[in-house]
Amino acid sequence: MSYDYWDGKTVMVTGGSGFLGSHLVEELESRSDNVEVFIPRSEDYDLRERSNIRRAFQKSGADVVLHLAATVGGIGANRKNPGRYFYDNAIMGIELMEMARQFDVEKFTILGTICAYPEDTPVPFNEEDLFEGYPEPTNAPYGIAKKALLTQSKAYRKQYDFNSIYLMPVNLYGPRDDFDLETSHVIPAIIRKCVEARERGDDSITAWGTGEPTREFLYVEDAAKGILDATERYDRSEPVNLGSGDEISIRDLVKMIADVTNFEGDIEWDTSKPDGQMRRRLDVSRAKEYFSWVADTDFKDGLRETVEWYEANCNEIIDQ
Repeated sequence: MSYDYWDGKTVMVTGGSGFLGSHLVEELESRSDNVEVFIPRSEDYDLRERSNIRRAFQKSGADVVLHLAATVGGIGANRKNPGRYFYDNAIMGIELMEMARQFDVEKFTILGTICAYPEDTPVPFNEEDLFEGYPEPTNAPYGIAKKALLTQSKAYRKQYDFNSIYLMPVNLYGPRDDFDLETSHVIPAIIRKCVEARERGDDSITAWGTGEPTREFLYVEDAAKGILDATERYDRSEPVNLGSGDEISIRDLVKMIADVTNFEGDIEWDTSKPDGQMRRRLDVSRAKEYFSWVADTDFKDGLRETVEWYEANCNEIIDQ
């Protein structure tokens, strides 16, 4: 399938070799036979440095920027690295957008985060509530750094007529996710624990917290499609949620993963570990209204795909 929007364009995808980025690049290349993708890899371009960002724009001549790059992790990683997560994410986005403006980029798509929402946001999270309070403390530095880019986006549209959009995907999962237990989010962490426990014949696994909080999850391929649909069709700086609109407790999620991985042991809960925000579910009506996007992957089907990918690649992952 070819999408005229992308024909003849050069698209810079920061984070393009990462989890979400790799799926997005595949989806982008499926939409046009005449699109050039430029990925500024971290070993060649430290995007915290303005000189490297300038060099990336000079080399690529990018027409469109999809800013996916982030320094991110689960609750444990956020607690260990609040300063790093604030600085890296703020400086990358701020400098990238400013340089994109200077190079007359025609469209700049920013990936924000639902961690930017206030801790006590009413459920479902509506975009209008984004600035109504302080984020949940364990991931506030990351969330605030990302939220600053929304303010920058609106300011640049007002002063410079710079066309940037701001999307907030919910927790992603799927093949190629981060399965490192030091940095992974809940789905890949529990998949790895269940598969390894099953293979060793362990009687139990341990999950963090009480299991009572709820979360919403979005399959990575659906997210990639949503980002590209928005880039093609949406031209306002008002933020837009990307999610499935479905909510599941962590306790039920862990049970579902145990079922999909055929782990039959017990699940023990380490209540000394933090739960994080108690509920997360998004109002996803704006994405449907503004650019006709809805997530369409069944959650259990997506989990099966993720487990199958992990089991096919776990030896390589563990050796890294």
